[in-house]
Amino acid sequence: MSLSRLVSVVSALAALGLATPTGQGWSPHGNYPPPPPSPPSPPSPPASTSATTTSSTSPAPASSAPASCSGYFEPLAPPFLNDLAQAAGKLWFGSATDQPGTGEDTNILYQEILNDTHIFGQITPANAMKFELSEPGPGVFNFTGGDIDVAIAQDHGKYLRCHNLVWVSQVSEWVLNGTWTADTLTAVMQNHIQTMISHFGGACYSWDVVNEALAANGSFSESIWYDVIGPEYFFLAYQFAQEAVDSLPAGTRKPKLYYNDYGIESGNKSVAVLGLIQQLNSRGLHLDGVGLESHFVVGETPSLEDQIATKQAYIAAGVEVAITELDIRFPQANLTNATAFALQAEEYYNSTASCVQVDGCVGITVWDFDDQYSWIPSSFPGQGLADLYNADFTVSNAPPP
Repeated sequence: MSLSRLVSVVSALAALGLATPTGQGWSPHGNYPPPPPSPPSPPSPPASTSATTTSSTSPAPASSAPASCSGYFEPLAPPFLNDLAQAAGKLWFGSATDQPGTGEDTNILYQEILNDTHIFGQITPANAMKFELSEPGPGVFNFTGGDIDVAIAQDHGKYLRCHNLVWVSQVSEWVLNGTWTADTLTAVMQNHIQTMISHFGGACYSWDVVNEALAANGSFSESIWYDVIGPEYFFLAYQFAQEAVDSLPAGTRKPKLYYNDYGIESGNKSVAVLGLIQQLNSRGLHLDGVGLESHFVVGETPSLEDQIATKQAYIAAGVEVAITELDIRFPQANLTNATAFALQAEEYYNSTASCVQVDGCVGITVWDFDDQYSWIPSSFPGQGLADLYNADFTVSNAPPP
């Protein structure tokens, strides 16, 4: 990693003339200014639902921090990303996290950075709430991972984006291998959506109700949901989600309903998303926001102008927007140089600035912040170096050897 990609994000967040915080190096145990206001603490999720469950709310993983971690980030001034984002009028600068089970929950340095609300004011469960983990058997729900993420958010005053309810991937085998009619699979989808929203209740700022429904040309992509139910599955998902939100107990903060996808920052898919917003509206169905994942490749990232224009088009259609899964990867991680890192830094700046400069963009989330835990190398072999920090939590002014 090059130091410049983290600095470029700080610079974009500070583009409204705000001063970047300074200090003598940085330690997770340094002398901070008073913390920013925390989001209101939502009520705890219900202890049980009508469905069979395998866990109740679990505490956040404990960590014992060293007396000081200074040196890992020197000479970088404190990267108070969330403080800067909130000063720029955003709700958060956040990160995905993949807990439990990936080593993140036992990595002290990772925990110190993630839990610091000056740095990250929001989290998204990378996997814990997805179908295959949350409903491993018919009507059998496992909330363990999701409850851990709720506890992390509540214990550290962070917003929680809940992710996701209906997706082509990471669907339980019993769904993929079942024999379904449109009616029986619709019932499965309805039960899953309503049970998840009921359990997590007001702990979620928002839900990604449908995730990645579109192909590159803007048509619906194939999935178990599309193949059996047809395109109507998309609209039914939002109907069921809204019914579940409306059924939450009085006084519960109502989570917002999002559509989340990659490749919708410009081009055919962005036009298709605008069409979906219009169709939802025409049916009297509710959509609060669009999540632009923003998984980019160095040299192929849309321009600042294009990213701004697309966000503004969504907002004009009546929704808020958020950058939800930002990372910018090298297509050949072993063939990088100073020029390539400078381009990556510029693209990080443009992507961050595209939210800072648009009033209806509520926040920015990176898809984890440390290369050690990036999803890229396992999904795109040979590619990587996509996150804000090196795998060893160091920063460097030069490309790695």
